[in-house]
Amino acid sequence: MNVCIVGTGYVGLVTAACLSEMGNHVRCVDKSAQVVETLRAGRIHIFEPGLEELVRRNTAEGRLTFTTSLDDGLSFDGDGAEFAFICVGTPSGEDGVCDLCFVDAVAEEIGRTVSRPLIVVNKSTVPVGTADRVRGILDRELAARGLTLDVDVVSNPEFLKEGDAVKDFMKPDRVIVGTENQKSAEMLKALYAPFARSREKLIIMGVRSAEMTKYAANCMLATKISFINEVANICERVGADVSEVRLGIGSDHRIGYDFIYPGVGYGGSCFPKDVKAFLGTAREAGYEAALIDAVDQVNTRQKQVLAEKVIKHFEPLGGVAGKTLAVWGLAFKANTDDIREAPALAIINELSARGMRVRAFDPVARERAAGELSGNALVELVANQYEALDGADALAVVTDWNQFRNPDFAGMARKLAGRVIFDGRNLYQPELLARFGLKHYGIGR
Repeated sequence: MNVCIVGTGYVGLVTAACLSEMGNHVRCVDKSAQVVETLRAGRIHIFEPGLEELVRRNTAEGRLTFTTSLDDGLSFDGDGAEFAFICVGTPSGEDGVCDLCFVDAVAEEIGRTVSRPLIVVNKSTVPVGTADRVRGILDRELAARGLTLDVDVVSNPEFLKEGDAVKDFMKPDRVIVGTENQKSAEMLKALYAPFARSREKLIIMGVRSAEMTKYAANCMLATKISFINEVANICERVGADVSEVRLGIGSDHRIGYDFIYPGVGYGGSCFPKDVKAFLGTAREAGYEAALIDAVDQVNTRQKQVLAEKVIKHFEPLGGVAGKTLAVWGLAFKANTDDIREAPALAIINELSARGMRVRAFDPVARERAAGELSGNALVELVANQYEALDGADALAVVTDWNQFRNPDFAGMARKLAGRVIFDGRNLYQPELLARFGLKHYGIGR
């Protein structure tokens, strides 16, 4: 099949690479000429394990191409695209309401460009009713051109985890398609068939139900994270160990172990934005979603928990001003360079505002973080995790990269002047660290 992908961010590029890997002809459209040239060279502008290899191979074999022209993206050198996937950003406004300006712009351009039947697939995360909005824009633009074309709009939300997105696409739990059009449903079933060989994974539902499913899924996962963080904070105050509690509740199959790891709060491009957008959708519908609002508030508070532990530890030692904190991890989670809403940034900003120097390391996100922290004279980004420890008064572990899980504790004890570790991911056992003379502060322990 011929597939046009508009937008080459995480969702767009993963979708394009995986569809081309299955033999489809995929053409990506991006307004940035620099991004297009980078992708044509077989390099990618984001970090996602396994993605660059797919892009390079399918580009070399001619199934995956890149252009700045939507007309080119839809024409396929004379053969029309059967699908146009909208994969552009939908950031939150100050009021939390989802900003659809990029989706609207793509819909308008498709309406001004399309010349044959087309299935427009909305893969961006959007509020309920967006497919109807896109359909209205397309109808308006086609009417202005005096055309009547069979152009359908369907919802096909993504469920990709950053750091594991290729695997999630290639072996999905489910594929949600929102449409009332049987022909469109059959076309998407054929497109996704190679990804569901062991069992039927395509779930067809109403368009608005599909749009709601994406938000409901992310808010449920965010709720689990905020719940276990609330439990962790209570555990500290009553003398319980959240690691043991997690084992106890996770063994209940109705709860499970996924997304109940206590830590420093969730970040990234999805959960914070989608929780706020879901709250905005509820308010617009005249409903106050108290539970989801609490999830958001708990997460905002949780991002400061590690900073509060640092402040409390140094209070009897003259405070944090003038002290140096080593930080391991800047990305909001491992296996990505994404620093959007990253807890590490909240921790660094809070402590440096109090006069604490920060020396930070991340194996992948250093370049992105440099832009975000460039105006902070108290922050230094280093190229080696152990270099960050030189003369530091303490270490804060914020991202659970694998290389942080079993480090050289003896060497760390020699380098750390304060011999104290603030473990924001509960990677270490306090008893083990004590053998090296290292004091341990965890979450919920």
